[in-house]
Amino acid sequence: MKKKPPVIERAGMKIVPDKSVDYKEFDRQYSSNPDRWDRAFSFLGEADLQNFAKGKYEIDGKDLYAIVDEYTSRNEAETRFEAHKIYADIQYIISGKELIGIVPLAETSITVPYDTEKDIYFLDSLRGEQLPARPDRYFIFFPSDAHRPGMRSGDNASVRKVVIKVRLT
Repeated sequence: MKKKPPVIERAGMKIVPDKSVDYKEFDRQYSSNPDRWDRAFSFLGEADLQNFAKGKYEIDGKDLYAIVDEYTSRNEAETRFEAHKIYADIQYIISGKELIGIVPLAETSITVPYDTEKDIYFLDSLRGEQLPARPDRYFIFFPSDAHRPGMRSGDNASVRKVVIKVRLT
Protein backbone atom coordinates (compact mmCIF):
# COMPACT_ATOMS: atom_id res chain seq x y z
CA MET A 1 0.00 0.00 0.00
CA LYS A 2 1.32 3.43 -0.93
CA LYS A 3 2.10 5.83 1.93
CA LYS A 4 0.29 9.16 1.67
CA PRO A 5 1.19 12.37 3.50
CA PRO A 6 -0.92 12.45 6.67
CA VAL A 7 -3.75 14.73 7.69
CA ILE A 8 -2.47 16.41 10.83
CA GLU A 9 -4.57 17.41 13.82
CA ARG A 10 -3.40 20.72 15.25
CA ALA A 11 -5.32 22.66 17.91
CA GLY A 12 -8.60 21.04 16.86
CA MET A 13 -8.05 21.79 13.18
CA LYS A 14 -7.28 19.36 10.39
CA ILE A 15 -4.27 20.30 8.29
CA VAL A 16 -4.15 18.58 4.93
CA PRO A 17 -1.37 18.19 2.37
CA ASP A 18 -1.75 20.62 -0.51
CA LYS A 19 -2.94 19.23 -3.84
CA SER A 20 0.51 19.95 -5.29
CA VAL A 21 2.28 17.32 -3.16
CA ASP A 22 3.75 14.52 -5.29
CA TYR A 23 2.33 11.43 -3.56
CA LYS A 24 4.47 9.02 -5.59
CA GLU A 25 7.67 10.82 -4.59
CA PHE A 26 6.46 11.08 -1.00
CA ASP A 27 5.92 7.32 -0.89
CA ARG A 28 9.40 6.73 -2.27
CA GLN A 29 11.06 9.12 0.18
CA TYR A 30 8.99 7.98 3.16
CA SER A 31 9.90 4.33 2.58
CA SER A 32 13.61 5.29 2.71
CA ASN A 33 13.31 6.86 6.15
CA PRO A 34 9.89 6.55 7.82
CA ASP A 35 11.13 7.50 11.30
CA ARG A 36 12.46 10.84 10.08
CA TRP A 37 9.22 11.68 8.28
CA ASP A 38 7.09 10.56 11.25
CA ARG A 39 9.12 12.80 13.57
CA ALA A 40 8.67 15.73 11.19
CA PHE A 41 4.90 15.31 11.13
CA SER A 42 4.75 14.82 14.91
CA PHE A 43 6.66 18.08 15.34
CA LEU A 44 4.27 19.86 12.99
CA GLY A 45 1.24 18.59 14.87
CA GLU A 46 2.49 18.92 18.44
CA ALA A 47 4.95 21.84 18.71
CA ASP A 48 3.63 25.15 20.05
CA LEU A 49 4.72 26.96 16.90
CA GLN A 50 2.77 30.13 17.68
CA ASN A 51 5.05 30.75 20.67
CA PHE A 52 8.39 29.71 19.17
CA ALA A 53 10.82 32.57 18.62
CA LYS A 54 12.15 33.06 15.12
CA GLY A 55 15.07 30.76 14.49
CA LYS A 56 16.32 27.25 13.85
CA TYR A 57 15.23 24.28 15.98
CA GLU A 58 17.01 20.95 15.80
CA ILE A 59 14.69 17.96 15.87
CA ASP A 60 17.31 15.37 14.90
CA GLY A 61 20.54 17.25 14.25
CA LYS A 62 21.25 17.99 10.59
CA ASP A 63 18.89 15.23 9.46
CA LEU A 64 15.75 17.01 10.60
CA TYR A 65 15.28 20.59 11.76
CA ALA A 66 12.76 23.41 11.65
CA ILE A 67 13.10 27.08 10.84
CA VAL A 68 10.47 29.44 12.22
CA ASP A 69 10.24 32.79 10.45
CA GLU A 70 8.09 35.92 10.38
CA TYR A 71 7.98 38.32 7.46
CA THR A 72 5.73 40.45 5.29
CA SER A 73 4.62 38.77 2.07
CA ARG A 74 6.13 40.36 -1.03
CA ASN A 75 5.15 41.28 -4.55
CA GLU A 76 5.84 38.54 -7.10
CA ALA A 77 8.69 40.51 -8.70
CA GLU A 78 10.49 40.54 -5.33
CA THR A 79 10.47 36.74 -5.00
CA ARG A 80 12.22 33.98 -6.91
CA PHE A 81 12.00 30.26 -7.47
CA GLU A 82 14.29 28.08 -5.38
CA ALA A 83 15.12 24.39 -5.15
CA HIS A 84 17.19 22.07 -2.97
CA LYS A 85 19.22 18.91 -3.56
CA ILE A 86 19.70 17.35 -0.10
CA TYR A 87 16.55 18.30 1.83
CA ALA A 88 12.83 18.23 1.26
CA ASP A 89 10.85 21.16 2.66
CA ILE A 90 7.63 20.81 4.60
CA GLN A 91 6.25 24.36 4.57
CA TYR A 92 3.40 25.38 6.84
CA ILE A 93 1.83 28.79 7.43
CA ILE A 94 1.26 29.17 11.18
CA SER A 95 -0.61 32.45 10.72
CA GLY A 96 -1.29 34.77 7.82
CA LYS A 97 -1.45 33.79 4.17
CA GLU A 98 0.69 33.88 1.06
CA LEU A 99 0.93 32.42 -2.40
CA ILE A 100 3.54 29.83 -3.27
CA GLY A 101 4.58 29.42 -6.86
CA ILE A 102 5.30 25.89 -8.03
CA VAL A 103 6.83 24.64 -11.27
CA PRO A 104 8.65 21.41 -12.22
CA LEU A 105 12.40 21.86 -12.02
CA ALA A 106 12.69 20.80 -15.67
CA GLU A 107 10.81 23.96 -16.68
CA THR A 108 13.29 26.37 -15.07
CA SER A 109 16.66 27.90 -15.74
CA ILE A 110 19.28 28.52 -13.06
CA THR A 111 19.90 32.16 -12.15
CA VAL A 112 22.05 31.64 -9.02
CA PRO A 113 24.20 28.47 -8.85
CA TYR A 114 23.84 25.86 -6.13
CA ASP A 115 25.19 26.82 -2.70
CA THR A 116 26.36 23.57 -1.09
CA GLU A 117 26.44 25.03 2.43
CA LYS A 118 22.86 26.31 2.28
CA ASP A 119 21.49 23.58 -0.02
CA ILE A 120 19.78 26.08 -2.28
CA TYR A 121 19.86 27.47 -5.77
CA PHE A 122 17.63 30.00 -7.47
CA LEU A 123 15.80 29.69 -10.73
CA ASP A 124 13.61 31.49 -13.20
CA SER A 125 10.62 30.22 -15.13
CA LEU A 126 8.02 31.68 -17.43
CA ARG A 127 5.54 29.11 -16.15
CA GLY A 128 4.29 28.05 -12.80
CA GLU A 129 1.17 27.78 -10.75
CA GLN A 130 0.43 29.98 -7.74
CA LEU A 131 -1.28 28.21 -4.86
CA PRO A 132 -2.67 29.67 -1.63
CA ALA A 133 -0.77 28.80 1.54
CA ARG A 134 -2.74 29.17 4.78
CA PRO A 135 -3.01 27.43 8.16
CA ASP A 136 -5.29 24.64 6.87
CA ARG A 137 -2.69 23.00 4.59
CA TYR A 138 0.98 22.21 4.27
CA PHE A 139 3.28 21.80 1.28
CA ILE A 140 6.09 19.33 0.64
CA PHE A 141 8.77 20.26 -1.87
CA PHE A 142 11.21 17.64 -3.14
CA PRO A 143 14.38 18.30 -5.19
CA SER A 144 12.33 18.03 -8.39
CA ASP A 145 10.04 20.88 -7.26
CA ALA A 146 10.98 24.50 -7.84
CA HIS A 147 9.01 26.66 -5.42
CA ARG A 148 8.54 30.40 -4.96
CA PRO A 149 7.38 31.13 -1.41
CA GLY A 150 6.48 34.43 0.21
CA MET A 151 4.29 36.02 -2.47
CA ARG A 152 1.44 38.21 -1.36
CA SER A 153 -2.13 36.99 -1.61
CA GLY A 154 -4.14 40.18 -1.96
CA ASP A 155 -2.40 42.84 0.13
CA ASN A 156 1.07 42.40 1.57
CA ALA A 157 0.51 40.85 4.99
CA SER A 158 2.33 39.51 8.02
CA VAL A 159 3.16 35.79 7.78
CA ARG A 160 4.43 33.38 10.44
CA LYS A 161 5.78 30.19 8.92
CA VAL A 162 7.70 27.04 9.73
CA VAL A 163 9.84 25.15 7.24
CA ILE A 164 10.81 21.66 8.34
CA LYS A 165 13.90 20.44 6.54
CA VAL A 166 13.95 16.66 6.01
CA ARG A 167 17.29 15.26 4.88
CA LEU A 168 16.80 12.85 1.99
CA THR A 169 20.33 11.49 1.59
